[in-house]
Amino acid sequence: MNQFIAYCGLDCSKCEAYIATANNDDGLRRKVAKEWSELNNVEITPEMINCDGCRTGGRKTVFCDSLCPIRQCALKKGCETCGQCGELDTCQTVKMVHDSSPEALQNLKG
Repeated sequence: MNQFIAYCGLDCSKCEAYIATANNDDGLRRKVAKEWSELNNVEITPEMINCDGCRTGGRKTVFCDSLCPIRQCALKKGCETCGQCGELDTCQTVKMVHDSSPEALQNLKG
């Protein structure tokens, strides 16, 4: 499976945090930090916007590294992605991602 497909099925290579990191784009880091701060009602600084992908070695945002319940569950179960989990079709945690991004579910099943 493509290393940039996250545990939940989202494509990390399309994430603005990944793009900002890959291109060392401080302007995009500032934009993402502002958007994520407003969205999550917490302070996220541009310095926090460094991510090489959910399932790759290297840097991750604080959320992706230690707060994402989907990533933590997959790591605990030893699954490469949620697509390997027998609970994929009934899991309420990953369902919220798939409800807003049907492409993520297709990435896991395809």
